[in-house]
Amino acid sequence: MSLGGGVIRLNVNQRPEPHAEAALLAGCKRRDDAAFARLIDLYQARVFGFVRRMIRDEEEARDVTQEVFIRAYQALDRFDGRASLRTWLFRIAYNLCIDRARRAERFPIPHQLDTENESDEVCDTTLGHWNPEQVVLNTELRDVIEGAIGSMSEKLRTVLLLHDREDMAYEEIAATIDVPVGTVKSRLFLARQALQQRIGVYLNSSSEEIR
Repeated sequence: MSLGGGVIRLNVNQRPEPHAEAALLAGCKRRDDAAFARLIDLYQARVFGFVRRMIRDEEEARDVTQEVFIRAYQALDRFDGRASLRTWLFRIAYNLCIDRARRAERFPIPHQLDTENESDEVCDTTLGHWNPEQVVLNTELRDVIEGAIGSMSEKLRTVLLLHDREDMAYEEIAATIDVPVGTVKSRLFLARQALQQRIGVYLNSSSEEIR
């Protein structure tokens, strides 16, 4: 199966209504090639964007993205529809990313941004959404943000990307990565805190340089 000839189509704002998703799923389960092509068209760019930030290497991310949809196609008969198609696809993507990381021994070293203070207690996550389109003032700051995300553990990076980029609710993230909602909130709080600290260091150093 080929995903658009290697070209990632950017249909990031397209999401079917529940009734349309049910019809799409029914078509996919009938092995309707047009229906499955529509599913790829709807979700490919989002899945690739998530995988790309989890794995970093673009070619490997493309391979994993293609594998996500191959796995989905193979597992259609076992998908009961209780979760949304998006949650299901991102769960497959998340598990593949974790498997790749384990095989390649790419987990962050202990002193990097990690989850040592993580708990299932509800944390205040009102630091605000990470919104690259609003935050990024220049290429250098964008690199700082991407570097901060890349240095997080996969646990923090996952919830940050799913919540602030994919606009997933806490419950949907919890279903995607199979953890309690309280853990999702705790990880999101730590991820945002770490990101804001890194941005603060950059902004402070920049202001010192121009004095």
